Amino acid sequence: MSQRFVVTPAAGGTGDAGPGPGGGGGQSCSSGRGPDADPAPSPEPPAVDALPILRYCREPSRYYGDGHPRESSPFISHGEADTESVYEGKNMALFEEEMDSNPMVSSLLNKLANYTNLSQGVVEHEEAEDSRRRQAKSPGMGTFIGVYLPCLQNILGVILFLRLTWIVGAAGVLESFLIVSMCCTCTMLTAISMSAIATNGVVPAGGSYYMISRSLGPEFGGAVGLCFYLGTTFAGAMYILGTIEIFLTYISPGAAIVHPEGAGGEAAALLHNMRVYGTCTLALMATVVFVGVKYVNKLALVFLACVVLSILAIYAGVIKTAFDPPDIPVCLLGNRTLSRRGFDVCAKVYTANNGSVTTALWSIFCNGSTDSASCDQYFLHNNVTEIQGIPGVASGVLLDNLWSMYADKGAFVEKKGVPSVAVPEEARARGLPYVLTDIMTYFTMLVGIYFPSVTGIMAGSNRSGDLRDAQKSIPTGTILAIVTTSFIYLSCIVLFGACIEGVILRDKFGEALQGNLVIGMLAWPSPWVIVIGSFFSTCGAGLQSLTGAPRLLQAIARDSIVPFLQVFGHGKANGEPTWALLLTALICETGILIASLDSVAPILSMFFLMCYMFVNLACALQTLLRTPSWRPRFKYYHWTLSFLGMSLCFALMFVCSWYYALCAMLIAGCIYKYIEYRGAEKEWGDGIRGLSLNAARYALLHVEHGPLHTKNWRPQVLVLLNLDAEQRVKHPRLLSFTSQLKAGKGLTIVGSVLEGTFLDKHVEAQQAEENIRALMSAEKTKGFCQLVVSSSLRDGTSHLIQSAGLGAMKHNTVLVGWPGAWKREDSPCSWRNFVDTVRDTTAAQQALLVAKNVDLFPHNQQRLSGGHIDVWWIVHDGGLLMLLPFLLRQHKVDDNSIQMKKDLQTFLYHLRISAEVEVVEMVESDISAFTYERTLMMEQRSQMLKQMQLSKTEREREAQLIHDRNTASHSAMAARAQAPSTPDRVQMTWTKEKLVAEKHRNKDATVSGIKDLFNLKPEWGNLNQSNVRRMHTAVRLNGVVLDKSQDAQLVLLNMPGPPKNRQGDENYMEFLEVLTEGLNRVLLVRGSGREVVTIYS
Repeated sequence: MSQRFVVTPAAGGTGDAGPGPGGGGGQSCSSGRGPDADPAPSPEPPAVDALPILRYCREPSRYYGDGHPRESSPFISHGEADTESVYEGKNMALFEEEMDSNPMVSSLLNKLANYTNLSQGVVEHEEAEDSRRRQAKSPGMGTFIGVYLPCLQNILGVILFLRLTWIVGAAGVLESFLIVSMCCTCTMLTAISMSAIATNGVVPAGGSYYMISRSLGPEFGGAVGLCFYLGTTFAGAMYILGTIEIFLTYISPGAAIVHPEGAGGEAAALLHNMRVYGTCTLALMATVVFVGVKYVNKLALVFLACVVLSILAIYAGVIKTAFDPPDIPVCLLGNRTLSRRGFDVCAKVYTANNGSVTTALWSIFCNGSTDSASCDQYFLHNNVTEIQGIPGVASGVLLDNLWSMYADKGAFVEKKGVPSVAVPEEARARGLPYVLTDIMTYFTMLVGIYFPSVTGIMAGSNRSGDLRDAQKSIPTGTILAIVTTSFIYLSCIVLFGACIEGVILRDKFGEALQGNLVIGMLAWPSPWVIVIGSFFSTCGAGLQSLTGAPRLLQAIARDSIVPFLQVFGHGKANGEPTWALLLTALICETGILIASLDSVAPILSMFFLMCYMFVNLACALQTLLRTPSWRPRFKYYHWTLSFLGMSLCFALMFVCSWYYALCAMLIAGCIYKYIEYRGAEKEWGDGIRGLSLNAARYALLHVEHGPLHTKNWRPQVLVLLNLDAEQRVKHPRLLSFTSQLKAGKGLTIVGSVLEGTFLDKHVEAQQAEENIRALMSAEKTKGFCQLVVSSSLRDGTSHLIQSAGLGAMKHNTVLVGWPGAWKREDSPCSWRNFVDTVRDTTAAQQALLVAKNVDLFPHNQQRLSGGHIDVWWIVHDGGLLMLLPFLLRQHKVDDNSIQMKKDLQTFLYHLRISAEVEVVEMVESDISAFTYERTLMMEQRSQMLKQMQLSKTEREREAQLIHDRNTASHSAMAARAQAPSTPDRVQMTWTKEKLVAEKHRNKDATVSGIKDLFNLKPEWGNLNQSNVRRMHTAVRLNGVVLDKSQDAQLVLLNMPGPPKNRQGDENYMEFLEVLTEGLNRVLLVRGSGREVVTIYS
């Protein structure tokens, strides 16, 4: 069902409607009735196909009688002083706050209606724009003048006049028909795709570059735009070479500066002359373009008239051959074609005065004019015959020209069916007037030479700003021009094959016709119509290329996607691209130095084919993605047609020349990567971004099903950052460590929490997010930024841990910094938030990395000379520490260290991890006085913190509980003193099994040791023995780590979990502090419990 949008002005009558009850203050925005209309509800109009209607309202008081708005700007952004006067008495007062950022619909429509594609910042262009708006006059070019004729002029050109007859002669009518059909089909499919893109909105200056870049993104747009620029520049070189070839070969052969030296030097001399004259012509044309483009535009109609008259002369000549074929004799020696430049009479001898007289041809093949002279063997054994070069359309020569006649370089141009006596071991004598092929001919080479003759279909889209209705004219004019030119090319192939002898068709430079243009000899009324017409048409095409290519480069440079091209965006005061014209002339000179039309044509074929391929890709991509903004007015397109056109372009690139195709793709690839690496970030709503979003959506939905296998596990890190009062990151080295840890791989989410409400903190949140993104860019951290505004830091952190990420792309590891100020009285909640974060990650089954002394970690540019990373594996919680293994024994009781080391080395070998293994024994020792003292200080601090938070009654109850506990502790000590003593072994790791076993063991210390300690300080006897054991483990393990890893650049430690009872949280922080005391760079690692490494492939 089609949709229709009806814009209905709903304001009332045109009179002065005051703010009274019946005036403007009571105007409705839903009907077109005046204020004095009958208030009774009108009958509902009949529903027509359920069409949606879009209405908008405007105020009559804002417009004069002619409908022009009173405001000077479409955006209402007045100062505070006159705000009330602006909005006082307005009918749209309900929307006055939105008007500061959103324009009124009337102003928006006015701007859209007066859209122009002239460059901003140029004085003349600005004045022209102002005058255009004052006059309110739209562009007046229609389909025929604005699109059809420019496309016709650009498509028909040098190949038609100089090479089409030769292509027909070499490939035959059938294969030539196939070549033209393939190329025309390619351009027709491209035109359909281009019409869809061009009618999906206004196409400003830049034409095809604008369409591709806005559809495929700046990388593809810049790469293909520069390739299209190079193609247009080399097209200018091809047209200039065609102009010089016509001039030196057919108009004034005597104007050659370089003359051939010896036999066979004509080809080299022609190339040198092409270089000299081509360089002069290029300088002259560049000067004309520099002086003023208006002169080129004025001459365009003259050049177009030359093309049309030349084509009409060809058709007139074909018609004339049907009843009166021209007398154009061609001389053959045997079946070989002879060049008519050194003789007039096509015979060996002729009769004069009743005797035989040798001709000039005899003197050429023999060393004398007498009958007894020594002659060429082939000349002696074969007869000289004369045939008609253009026998006419009714002669039946079409059947002889149906099939191909490919030949090698230097081969004789021979006629089939003519008797010829072969001479054994013949040496080709230099200087004999044979017509030879100058290059090797084959099917794919002819495709590359012919394809430039069908380019030029972008001429209409490049003029979209000058058209009355571009969205209607571009598709109609372009497709009609392609249909017309395709008919001309296909009909010319058939007519050339039906009218002209095959040897003449294969004679590229018309040597058998005394140096005349082959297609010119067919034309009527005179060959000079074609010669002069083709000369001026190629001149005009060269000027058009030198005019369009600099503007295309200027459009690319002004988009600022290629940094080193920005200088070419500047020009003269009127906007003419001076520097771009200079670069274009230099590149065009390289094509002229090649000097061969047949060598330049395949080069520009590659660039044009690549451009057309990406136009088709852009259309197919937009159609398949079905983006809401893809609404072309041109409806006769389909993604299969675009895909077919893209495939055909790609195939033709390699058909023409596989090495040129690879070079063109390499150039485009290098430009693409350069723009991706150094180019400016542009958001143009391109299809590649939409394709990436679709691919990401598909991938997320695909990986959502089923649990992740261990082999696919990788750390997806959520980095929690703290911000200062200015919304800047407190510890930037945390991001440095993240980039070093991830190396650009996997998912990284950088999160932070702002305390407050979002309505009050949204500005600060935006500033903080910008600061974080800037720091991520500086630290080369590739990932996403997610900032949460919450009523408390604790809740915000919990929300991030729970909800960060999307689908399967969620974090499985949390990286935080150690709260260094957790003991300070001004930050009592920092350690509570930290411990709760540890609990949250455990509950979410996520790994936790805690970086202590993170400011001492190296930054990305810093390189640590030497050193090593020590990994202390204490408990196995999933194998996260196995990434960099240095092992500490896991179980102390009944362990064999030597066997354990061998087993671990084997395990690491299967894991493909390179590391040195060392098993560290925790020797038995008594609990030291230092341990008791640290435990006492810890419990006293804990009691003090609790007392600060308790009421008076709670304090008294807490004091009684402490007294009772101390009394019970003394009784237990006395009982243990009478019991037999057994040596105690300190457990480094307290698993559930060990804890159960420990409860059933007699783990009393020696009586003398206990008495000595308690006599030293009686308060130690009241300590919680569980805390004493934990502190002993922390102190002993810290001593071992300091002893072994003092010189390590980084120490990785298993992080013990927090206590299940929240009353021991402050003690937990003290244990971690003691465990990492004296170490510079520490990373505490707490695994999620699931296996993250496997020995299987």
